[in-house]
Amino acid sequence: MSTHSILMNPKLKAMMRLTVTTTLKEVVRRWAPAPKISTRTWARKYRYLSELESQLPGKYNLDVTPYLAWPNGPLDAIDDPAVRKVVGQKSAQIAWTSGVIGNALAKWVDSDPSPILGLFPKEMAAKEYMAEKFEPMVDATPRLRGKIDLRSRKAQQRQLFKRFPGGFLKLVGSNSPSSVKSTPTPRVFVEEPDDCNLNLRGQGDSIKLAEERVKTYARPKLIIGGTPTIEGVSAVVAEMDNSDKRQAMIPCGDCGEEHPLDFDNLRCLEDPLQNHPVFGSKLPETAYYACPACGAVWNDAQKNRYVRKGRWVATAPFRGVAGFYFNELMSPFPGSRMALLMEKWLTALHDLSRGDAGPLIAFVNSSKGLPYTYKGDMPTAGALQERELDYEVNTVPIGGLILVAGVDIQHDRIEVVLRAYGRGEESWLVQYIRIFGTPALYEDPVWADLDAILFHKYRSVRGFKIGLSAVSLDTSDGTTSDATYKWVRNHQRKGIDFVMAIKGSSMADSEIFARPVPTKDTNRRNTKASKYGLQVFIVGTSRAKDLLIGERGRVSLEGTGPARFHTYRDTSPEYYSQLLESEVKAPIRTSNGHIVKAWQKKTGRRNEVLDCEVYALHASRAAKVHLRTPAQWSALEAKLSQAVLFDDDELPDVPVLPSDVAAPLKGVLAAVMEAVLPSATAQPVEAAVAPDPAAVRVISVAAEPALKKRRRFA
Repeated sequence: MSTHSILMNPKLKAMMRLTVTTTLKEVVRRWAPAPKISTRTWARKYRYLSELESQLPGKYNLDVTPYLAWPNGPLDAIDDPAVRKVVGQKSAQIAWTSGVIGNALAKWVDSDPSPILGLFPKEMAAKEYMAEKFEPMVDATPRLRGKIDLRSRKAQQRQLFKRFPGGFLKLVGSNSPSSVKSTPTPRVFVEEPDDCNLNLRGQGDSIKLAEERVKTYARPKLIIGGTPTIEGVSAVVAEMDNSDKRQAMIPCGDCGEEHPLDFDNLRCLEDPLQNHPVFGSKLPETAYYACPACGAVWNDAQKNRYVRKGRWVATAPFRGVAGFYFNELMSPFPGSRMALLMEKWLTALHDLSRGDAGPLIAFVNSSKGLPYTYKGDMPTAGALQERELDYEVNTVPIGGLILVAGVDIQHDRIEVVLRAYGRGEESWLVQYIRIFGTPALYEDPVWADLDAILFHKYRSVRGFKIGLSAVSLDTSDGTTSDATYKWVRNHQRKGIDFVMAIKGSSMADSEIFARPVPTKDTNRRNTKASKYGLQVFIVGTSRAKDLLIGERGRVSLEGTGPARFHTYRDTSPEYYSQLLESEVKAPIRTSNGHIVKAWQKKTGRRNEVLDCEVYALHASRAAKVHLRTPAQWSALEAKLSQAVLFDDDELPDVPVLPSDVAAPLKGVLAAVMEAVLPSATAQPVEAAVAPDPAAVRVISVAAEPALKKRRRFA
């Protein structure tokens, strides 16, 4: 049949028209972008659940988790261009992964495509999410099924990399530096940030590295959600603290008052005749929720009904970060019924009474959605401050016979702790000082100022003067290591018995002090320290912190005597805060999956004082303070007492720094001197009295409040 005949046949023309129309409709259905609608609307209209995702497969119902359907919730925050970061501090059974991450990814793939990066604690967790959540969602949702081919590798599809029209989804583990740093993308989501690697092979926080990926985009979006772990070190709590802290306000069906659901209002009946081995007289099966305003009793059905009427309310100023707090009382799922929660809570408290805090930690984290706070016998900063002894800074009290120093090097300053030791390792703080400058430059005056502090002799209240016996100086910072190694090399055998370059050990069981072992390893011979003719001392920081601030540590001992830890009058509050509140010993998952207790730095806290005290303890071990016999202490005391007869009384009690008087090193302290002493061109005045060095020299953070504005010393 000719082409002309086909075109003139009405029946064939109708069939061709129908075929073309059907084909075009199918193309539009599969490839046309969805209209610009909100994520909540998209989820209601297009999302489907697989039987692998849910016990209720089929059309997705957003109202099952009503707190995700409320206005101004996480899904609306994801759509809001004013919100650059969405944070969820959550318990279990909240449907964050499916309801927030899943809906966001689905809507982006379908109607607003772009590159997307997902960060998981480990690569295995990313693989599990892809196999158990994302791929079943794509297979069950028609609008996604046609855009991501889950079975083909021709389109560069891999297990953790899925390409779709207009973008791709890449999932990575936080333990891989190259994976985290290699992909610029406008959208990043982070699952369980508290389990992510916070020191990515020395390259920094993996979450912060992932956030760096979005900097080149005008409207970045980050979604961070997870269960908190330990107070002070929880990454998700730190993110939440920078948000507007939105709370779920639930109205009471009786009085109408709104409040966030709180476990303090979860109660149960008691039977005084019952003595259950775990629950005692309590009856967890009778658990109920009591309205804090009117006392009305809610059962599970009433609680779920009231949650549907709730709303999100911000409790802090908005600065681009929307934060949402969820606990398990909000969950509508059968596994979160109040009777089960009460039973879990009572069981955890029972285990705690028997010495096992694990179940309570899990309950606080996974049900309350809160970080767990460890409570030991360590005193508070205020309590230790109240125990200050009545002696002055730069003074060695009675009992102090050996003086040591711990030195921490920062990019813009050097921090020093001088501590005197006596019999039984009783110790007294002599000085805490910060010297500002540029330690990376060996010619900077900051190093001459350090010399003046460490090579000075300090007066004892008994009249004699004591020089330092040992100095432990941190050389772990690569930026300043050349200058620190050069300083150590140039100051060995110059009046201080031990001047040591040190680094902290990553091993929990490392000894506090151990001499470097000679090695024939050619790789070690090529280290930067070896180029300066030095061997680095490795400090067992974990054991040192256990000894100082751990359970029954030295700071917890009161009074005087062996191992007591003393400070001088008016020591800076910053000293106590950094010593006692900067780190916590808490469980952490190692690279091989084991959980061990280790010292962890609290988020946003400075810990230089603690480091300096650890280094000073290391220096005391080098000076063999812990090995001296009573006879050796008596001999040392007699030697120091006799030396007072030959002391130069003109030597000032406070070290005078070179930068105070030397013209080439004129700095802020020199400016202070000029303000006190008249210059040659000034008008004649009465003869000025030379100021006492202590009046122009800041010895500790608290020594001279009037001079705190100066940059060199604080």
